[in-house]
Amino acid sequence: VVATMIQALELDGRVKLFEVGTGSGYHAAILSHLCRRVYTIERHKPLLAEAQGRFDILELSNVTAMAGDGMKGWPEQAPFDRISVTAAGTEPPQSLLDQLKIGGVMVMPVGGESRLQQLMRYRRTEEGYDSEVIMDVRFVPLLPGVASETGT
Repeated sequence: VVATMIQALELDGRVKLFEVGTGSGYHAAILSHLCRRVYTIERHKPLLAEAQGRFDILELSNVTAMAGDGMKGWPEQAPFDRISVTAAGTEPPQSLLDQLKIGGVMVMPVGGESRLQQLMRYRRTEEGYDSEVIMDVRFVPLLPGVASETGT
């Protein structure tokens, strides 16, 4: 699934990418070798700390990570050429779509927790957004806010 997401992002070495859901850091670490710059956000601070440790060990100098609400994006670093969302929402957050450059691509699973989800590719155009289904998937839900230290 990670490989399919990366392929759907249509990357080149000049891309500035925003990842929602750092998790273990695996996806961001791969992306760091395919993009000029990777910004990644995680709502669980302990997960982020572990991922940051991995980035440091791997000397990934083009990855910037922070704790925060991924549904709000990272307006201070926008606009982005690409956005990769690693959690499913019922629809793409408008705040993320708005942070894409014209011609930019966002890949995100869409669907509810208890029903079929589809990996979607959204492309920002001068007129709005085009979308296409990539494949059926199963992801954790995209949640707002920053989790407490206990994980809730």
